[in-house]
Amino acid sequence: MKKLLILIFSIIFFSASRIEARDIIPSQASFNFSRTVGVYQVGNDITIYQEPDENSLILHRVRWDKSEFFPEAIGANKFFALLIDRKDFALVNVTDVTEDWVEIVYDNSTGKTGWIKKDDPYKFMTWINFYNAYGKKYGLRMFKTAPENYKNIKSAPDDTAQNVSVINMPQQIKLVVIRGNWALVSVLDLDKTPKTGYIRWRSDDGIRYFFPAIK
Repeated sequence: MKKLLILIFSIIFFSASRIEARDIIPSQASFNFSRTVGVYQVGNDITIYQEPDENSLILHRVRWDKSEFFPEAIGANKFFALLIDRKDFALVNVTDVTEDWVEIVYDNSTGKTGWIKKDDPYKFMTWINFYNAYGKKYGLRMFKTAPENYKNIKSAPDDTAQNVSVINMPQQIKLVVIRGNWALVSVLDLDKTPKTGYIRWRSDDGIRYFFPAIK
């Protein structure tokens, strides 16, 4: 009987939704998850609880590798905030955090949340820490859905500051530092002339219009 159950689970797992060895990277601003506080790096076997307590109801057990994702009802595209499969680098959106637990969005299409126990306290990053770490390393990219006023490069991190330039067709956006909802950047457009100043990377409501250009 035990062998039969193992066989049935194996069939279900390997017939589950395929990740198809492709990266999952945000391509546009999300209005649904502006309340998220950061991201958490997950492994490939995740137990999601209803409450931050191992005795609470288990909502899902998520398992994935470079070609498969289980359960199919959620799917890789709904689960991950970011997946770079060739690096086994996977992040999920976080809405709350305690000393030992993080509350994650496990279905990005519905906003459903649950709790996972931390296996490493350093795997949680606030958005500012995430942008400072990976934005500085890889630069930023601007979402196509960014409003026109988010393309303005300012002389200071303030909406009333003078516009010093505009982002047109950015070839590279180098991040210097994040300061609240503002980022000091150096931008190279098609004309290859550096434009340096402050851009709003995030609205006051937490909607992000730029994202680290992780490769």
